[in-house]
Formats: sequence, structure tokens, C-alpha cells
Amino acid sequence: MRALILGVGDAFTTTGFGSGALVQGPGGYVLIDCADLIHRALAEATAKSGWDVDATDIHDIVITHLHGDHCNGLESFGFKRFAERLRGESDIIPRIWTHPGAAARVWERLAPAMDAPLSPGGPKATLADFFELHTFDPEHPATVAGLTVECRYTVHPVPTVGLLISDGASTLGLSGDTKFEPAHIEWLNRADVIIHEANYSPLHTGVGVLNELPDEIRDKLILTHTEDAFDPQSTDIPLLYEGQVLEF
Repeated sequence: MRALILGVGDAFTTTGFGSGALVQGPGGYVLIDCADLIHRALAEATAKSGWDVDATDIHDIVITHLHGDHCNGLESFGFKRFAERLRGESDIIPRIWTHPGAAARVWERLAPAMDAPLSPGGPKATLADFFELHTFDPEHPATVAGLTVECRYTVHPVPTVGLLISDGASTLGLSGDTKFEPAHIEWLNRADVIIHEANYSPLHTGVGVLNELPDEIRDKLILTHTEDAFDPQSTDIPLLYEGQVLEF
């Protein structure tokens, strides 16, 4: 499996992009979360890595929750793909995959910017004009671009999930935004590589508690969603960087 890191920052970053990644599956590319300036984040990461991927090549987006630093890019992504269909450059409507808590409100989140009529005098636009919406939950793993995607709810102020993504040979774990929870770490430990957030907020997981985990788990960890002032000397767990490629 291969993953390209698009962003590693938190909601307040001034130096990069909000946390997100692009995973290459047997059936195509899967975008994990869709932060602000998604097209710039994708362009810069692909330039650094040598990946030849454009937004037009991405048909599946997994959204962990509806905080803006994880979903604000949906607006520009949806409008760009709609414009491509108008010009006859594509006939594919991209798919959003998310859990019921986010699925129920994703259009509520996007509609104020996207529900205007798409033609003069026409009806208001709907989510279906921009995206196909697919729902999964912990009881129903999804198959996305040939990958098996499982989720587990985290401890966060809005409904949020962590993810296990498998191609059958290897598994990537993503903590999602979460306060530290031992049961969540145990669930993630099924993965070969675990991308875990390490933010200072009491609504997130501080790096100190991750430093205390058993070596069996620590050896799998790579940190993301850190504040700009994060001190890399505070841990020996490696930090992700934008444009990094993970292969495992």
C-alpha cells in the first residue's frame, strides 16, 4: 500500500495544510479528509513526491468528521469536478464516504455555499449535483477503490471516526481526531502503520501519553495534526511531513 501525505497541521496552522492523505488503492485513489486549499495541498505534495495525480483522478473521499480543517475543501473540490462535467472533461461524480453522524449533516455544512441554482431560473442545487454520498459505520466496513475501510468512533466533540484501511496485504491505521483512549489504541494496533494525532488541546491526544505506550505500538506510530510550535525534541516518535510517501 502507498499513501501520500498532503497535510500534517491542525486547524490553526500558518505554515502548511490541515491533516490529510491520499491512499492508492487497487481501484484508484482515496482522499482521506479534504482540508482547506485542497488543490494547492495536492499540487505541492505531488510535486515533492513525484506522484502524477490531479484532483480529476480522485473519485473517492473519506471524511472522518465535519470540523472545517477536515472538510472545508469539499466545496472547491465539488465545484471543480462539477465544472469539469460541464465542459465534458469528465462524467464522474465523486463519492463521499463517511459515518452516519457526518452523513446526516454534510449538506447542511455545504449548502449555504453550494445550493444556489446551477442554471438561471433552475431549482436549487442538492448534494447529489456534486457528490454521491455513501455511509459506513463500525458494523458495516466499506469497500472503497478496492480497499476495505473500517471505522471506530473516537472521543471528540463532534461525531468522528478513526480508520483502518487495508488492501489485504497491509493495513494503515489513522487515529482521527480524538482524546486519548486505550481501547482506540488497541483497535488501531491491528494496523502495520498508525498515523496518530498529537495535538496539545484537551480535546486531542497529547504526545506525552503516546510516549508512554508499549514499544510494540510506539514502533508503528507516526505523528500528525501537530501545532506549528510542536517541539520534535519532546518525543522520539517520528513526525509526518507534507509530501511524504509511506510504502508498506
